[in-house]
Amino acid sequence: MAAKSPVVLILGAGSNVGQAVARTFASKGYKVALAARSLKDADSTDDQLHIPSDFSKTEDVVSAFAKVKKVFGIPSVVVYNVSAVNFTPADDPFALSLADFSRDTTINIYSAFVAAQQAVSGFAQLPASAARTFIYTGNVLNVAILPRFLSQGIGKSGAAHMIWAASAAYQDRGYKFYYADERKADGAPKYRIDGPAHADLYWGLANSKTQGPWMQTFVQGVGYTKFDSMYTPLA
Repeated sequence: MAAKSPVVLILGAGSNVGQAVARTFASKGYKVALAARSLKDADSTDDQLHIPSDFSKTEDVVSAFAKVKKVFGIPSVVVYNVSAVNFTPADDPFALSLADFSRDTTINIYSAFVAAQQAVSGFAQLPASAARTFIYTGNVLNVAILPRFLSQGIGKSGAAHMIWAASAAYQDRGYKFYYADERKADGAPKYRIDGPAHADLYWGLANSKTQGPWMQTFVQGVGYTKFDSMYTPLA
């Protein structure tokens, strides 16, 4: 009997990072499950599952895991590639409505938390040889303040702490957790991030046998690069 193909679940299947990660893992023999609001069930194929999902609803995360498990099996790699922000005036961050703040926080933190819970539940049922890797697509906002990005900054900071804690708690079980943040070569934030660079990093992290640095700051064409923990924009 042929070995069953490993499965990657990508929550947030945008045209940049999400699709690049999907192409890379598919080319390596993975079954790919994509979950996003824009997807249609009818577009699924034998090797790629499309799951309509709204991550402002945490129950959609649970449903996405149930669907991929039923169709392909338990995902050994889970990528949380979803982000939300309602911009505020740079000089008045508390102008943000509570409703908008709550929606952004649900997408940036709560649904990511549920995804990590679901991933760990699945990892426990997989053999030690499986990748058992959870990756959160982050940015510089867990270590920097950018005007107008209050809700996303709170979200990324909370998610980064979650990933940090998980990387320590589950290390002895062989589960790996990462927060990915693409930077420019000088450590400055990169606002137009590169999808294939993320895909290359994520593939390497999934195939590493042990937990590496949980905060994966990286540079396109270079890979993981350690920078100062706090980023201070030049005056």
